[in-house]
Amino acid sequence: MTAVDSTTGIVRVLLRMEVRPGTEAEFERTWLEIGHRIAEQPANLGQQLVRSTTDAHVYFVVTDWADETSFRTFELSAPHQENRAALNRFRVAGEMTVTRLVHRLEVAS
Repeated sequence: MTAVDSTTGIVRVLLRMEVRPGTEAEFERTWLEIGHRIAEQPANLGQQLVRSTTDAHVYFVVTDWADETSFRTFELSAPHQENRAALNRFRVAGEMTVTRLVHRLEVAS
């Protein structure tokens, strides 16, 4: 494994979402459509949608951003307000945490 410099401003946003039972497939399709639009943001470094192995109604959205300022600016933008409204119709509960990358180990090639 190789270590990556921890002095970057990269932030990882972790969003836990519990969706209404029976809406999982539609939620996943909607998230994917929105995810493609978010991927067009210059400061977005990638994102993932993962599903809990113990609760089929719980998902985690993991997104990486170049820096917190860029993420916060996007989060408050009108286009993202529309994204959130589209996802909120599925949401039963949710919680967001913004974290800063401290260390990352990558598999050596």
